Amino acid sequence: MTFLKVNVLTPSSQQRCCFLDNRGLVPYSEAWEYQRSLVAQRIKDPNLEDILLLLEHPPVYTLGTGASLDFLKFDPAQTDWEVHRIERGGEVTYHCPGQLVGYPILNLRHYRQDLHWYLRQLEEVIIQTIAEYGLKGDRVPGLTGVWVEGYKVAAIGIKASRWITMHGFALNVCPDPTGFKHIVPCGIADKPVGSLVQFLPDINLERVRQDIATAFAEVFQVELIEIS
Repeated sequence: MTFLKVNVLTPSSQQRCCFLDNRGLVPYSEAWEYQRSLVAQRIKDPNLEDILLLLEHPPVYTLGTGASLDFLKFDPAQTDWEVHRIERGGEVTYHCPGQLVGYPILNLRHYRQDLHWYLRQLEEVIIQTIAEYGLKGDRVPGLTGVWVEGYKVAAIGIKASRWITMHGFALNVCPDPTGFKHIVPCGIADKPVGSLVQFLPDINLERVRQDIATAFAEVFQVELIEIS
């Protein structure tokens, strides 16, 4: 395994290191199991470094722990679509290629032991990322995520075990939006889902991947070390 330093911040003795694990298209079950193993390792040894996973998924629907099946427009017991009920908060969401998914595995004891603060920080990562493209990201009071001109472009759902986080955010860069039509995304019927490509036709996912890593390092004040 090779480690490549990502020069996103000026090194400081006060900065915590965080590994950046950039991956391509990863089946949901594989990424889910990988997250669980990383969390288990860090519960056993809290001194292990944090990790940010950045990847895409093949088409898949996921429901949070308490998510209602009423927000599915199909019968999950009689479908060829991949569906998982997982341990994050939130309702149903959809992942597919063209959507950049980030799974931070962080020990919040080194940041702030406050899940509401953590959710706002993840929103800030998205807001700072899309600001690089001249887009204004908005928060909606009482809801989690990021909107642009009334369209929800980023969904966020997390889980923490002994303050070790898993799951995270999904930013719609240039996905096929068809899959969202089969659900009520995040249980929000009156706010449409959008993506960056509808505002920026020439948007490049790999550039967004780099920009989101930079924004993550700035928001969480960490030094990212890329794993390759």
